[in-house]
Amino acid sequence: MSHNLFKPTLISLLVASMLTGGTTNIAQAEGITSSDSDDSHKLVVWGESDQRKKTDTASPKSILSPEDLLSINATTTEDLVKHVPSLIIRKRFIGDSNGTVGIRGSNMFQTSRSMVFADGVPLHYFLQTRWSGAPRWSLVSADEIAQIEVLYGPFSAEYGGNAMGGVVNIETSIPTERRVHLEVGFFSQSYSELGYDDSLKGTKQFLSYEDKLGDFSLYFSYNHLENDGHPQTFRFSPASDVDDDAMDVSGGVLGANEYGEQVMYFGNNGIAKAETNNFKMKLGYETEDWFTLLNVAYEDRTSNTTAAESYLTDISGQTVWTGSVVQDGLYYSVQERNFSGSELNRRSLLVGLRVQGELSERWFMEGSVSSFKVLEDETHSSRANELSPGHTGSGTIRAYDNTGWQTAKINFQNDSFFGNEHLSFITGFEYENYELIINNYSSDDYQAGIKTVLTGSSGGDTNLESVFAQINWDINEQWNTVIGGRYESWSSDNGFYGDDLHVDRDESRFSPKFSVGYTPNDQWTARYSIAKAFRFPIVEELFQNERRTNGTSLANANLEPEDGFHQNLMLQRNIDDGFLRVNYFAEQIDDAIVAQTTIVDNSSINTFIPIDTVDTTGIEFIYNQIGLLDNKLDLRFNTTYLDSKIDENSANVELEGNDFPRMPKWRANLTANFHVSEVWDIGGGMRYASNSHGDLNNGDTVSNVFGAHDSFLFFDLKTNYQINDYVKLSLGVDNVTNEKAYVHHPWPQRTYYFEASLDL
Repeated sequence: MSHNLFKPTLISLLVASMLTGGTTNIAQAEGITSSDSDDSHKLVVWGESDQRKKTDTASPKSILSPEDLLSINATTTEDLVKHVPSLIIRKRFIGDSNGTVGIRGSNMFQTSRSMVFADGVPLHYFLQTRWSGAPRWSLVSADEIAQIEVLYGPFSAEYGGNAMGGVVNIETSIPTERRVHLEVGFFSQSYSELGYDDSLKGTKQFLSYEDKLGDFSLYFSYNHLENDGHPQTFRFSPASDVDDDAMDVSGGVLGANEYGEQVMYFGNNGIAKAETNNFKMKLGYETEDWFTLLNVAYEDRTSNTTAAESYLTDISGQTVWTGSVVQDGLYYSVQERNFSGSELNRRSLLVGLRVQGELSERWFMEGSVSSFKVLEDETHSSRANELSPGHTGSGTIRAYDNTGWQTAKINFQNDSFFGNEHLSFITGFEYENYELIINNYSSDDYQAGIKTVLTGSSGGDTNLESVFAQINWDINEQWNTVIGGRYESWSSDNGFYGDDLHVDRDESRFSPKFSVGYTPNDQWTARYSIAKAFRFPIVEELFQNERRTNGTSLANANLEPEDGFHQNLMLQRNIDDGFLRVNYFAEQIDDAIVAQTTIVDNSSINTFIPIDTVDTTGIEFIYNQIGLLDNKLDLRFNTTYLDSKIDENSANVELEGNDFPRMPKWRANLTANFHVSEVWDIGGGMRYASNSHGDLNNGDTVSNVFGAHDSFLFFDLKTNYQINDYVKLSLGVDNVTNEKAYVHHPWPQRTYYFEASLDL
């Protein structure tokens, strides 16, 4: 196995385009974004200390302030990072609980390769992956955010192998005075595709109260969101054999699937209704040298798709829900389970405590503990549509019991190690425990929640103990190096499937880190970083085995950890109030754990397959600058080219050389905000991604059909107007051109936003 080598010709081409940059701005050092170059944009966040040295110098990063987010239509927190370089958010509709994130060489279904924190409390969901592994974004509201920092890759020893893609660090603001904030939002989408045509609406209400009482700070908020999303699944059938008993029907929509097969679309799974109620409390205590923050977040979420539609009618005009049918001389098979409905009821509680402070003149300490508990998580599914003659009230219930996580972390930092101001040192210990138990029931009355027969149970837990150390050495004014390492001890325990028990396992790995930086003057910075990282399997990959109405999941208790070798070469030129930056990165992942889904007779089979080696190389160009056009225009632009290939796969050599799934070769983002006056701004954005494959065999080659992973080019607009010191209005529209595209499921079409806020 040969590691990827750097290609200087590619970098030279982009460097040449950077040589026209402006004058020196010492504020634009490595990792500093345009929003940091002006005191008016200075942020105050929990535990901020100007004296502390950054410990993530080795990691490429993007930093966002509230000013950088003005032109984004945001209903939930994940919207705020969707324009960040080399990052994609799969948010299929407003209120989607499955807003997965993919960063660099980790696709949007490899959710356990990206970490998300809010005030040091984990929001990532390392119990499940794919669509079920989305971070719990809604446990922090967009209105309380002071800064978002995205770190790329596992180059800092502070983070384990789950940072293979990157880390999203969200910091909220410190209350400085009494403030009441009220916000009301409305959104509307007209959706038309594959036999469905309707207007869909939603609302959002947000209320927060914050205050500063001496050394104490307090913050309370309530967030309610309710929305009708467009159908996420369209039901189809390929042509079948001639059947003399087939029923003549009309209403089906002829088309194709992602493999180019002619199919008939005969229905959809109905409106995706979502409702969330979130309650948040933060209590802070701050002295000259110490910061303490208690976070408590509670979420009550319901979502359902109980109104599945059949397009088919017989000669008498009656809706057809099942059977062999014929339309326009072609025969198809329709099954009643294709129109089943489901309803999710979920209640979750997250508690986190963070403490930061100076132990002595040289030593700084930061500690945190967190606990996430699923109080209730049940999905009730019918076996047939409620309007179908075959509906009896029976169905299935999937329930999560004893599910959640606990984490603890403590770090010690010295910015003058051994009395040397050129040496900084950080070390720490981390503990993580994750437990997942799933019970599946057959139900005589699924709506009433009657659990008639236990049909299957699976689950288990994993533990991870880590210790790390890292030294930053400022060799002189031009050169800097970072050397670190992380030792991780992992175990899986109590794994079971029904009455069968899995053997407990123990694994340990060491991950070295190294980085060197060169800053010849105030204009230029270069840095090369290299790291090993190991991403251990999570509970779902190891133990979640279940059969559902429309699918089967098969786990693999013998999965080995993913073995990553990561490199990044950064070159940055500082310009007036901004910078231009190129990152060239290479990732080689051995034993890559891949979630693969196969559709058989409109029923999905999900498995976890280890791929011997996946190689990814990419080049990323970023241009950020504020204050253009007489200090009125702020711009952020980035584009990324990725080449991700299956390099070795002894289990099926025919896959070697194929593109890795869900990895578009090109991505680009643009946000622009024009300050018309002190109270009015107009902005917008652009999001682009080329098409990609959803399957390892790359057989899905047809675009613009359900199941495809299409290219897209979305344009968004937003304007904000501050009427007075208390009232602000915002109008916006996403997907202005109403482009239709799929990420297997359909992306939203043109959506309008109206928002009004009141501050007292």
